[in-house]
Amino acid sequence: MRKVLLPLATIAALGFAGVAIAKTETTKGDVKAFNAKAHALTLADGTKFHLNQRYKPHAFKAGEKVEVKWEMKGKTHEALHVYALKSAPMKKKAPAAKKG
Repeated sequence: MRKVLLPLATIAALGFAGVAIAKTETTKGDVKAFNAKAHALTLADGTKFHLNQRYKPHAFKAGEKVEVKWEMKGKTHEALHVYALKSAPMKKKAPAAKKG
């Protein structure tokens, strides 16, 4: 009996260990929409993320660049962290030359 149960228990433990470890992904993009009440963030490419109820992000604005660390929970992109990225500094225009 032990000869059968020990290998089965080992196989079951290894199988469940792979399920418990979720792969964390990182995505960068521009915010299309942010709904604080629904805890939802949508990027310009259409990817939708669900923010945890305990997560208190600042109000993201449309067009803001963000980095989202997330993992799949069933069919949902579950955001673990959302970081606002600094946008590239705007280039200053050279002063117009005076005609004189």
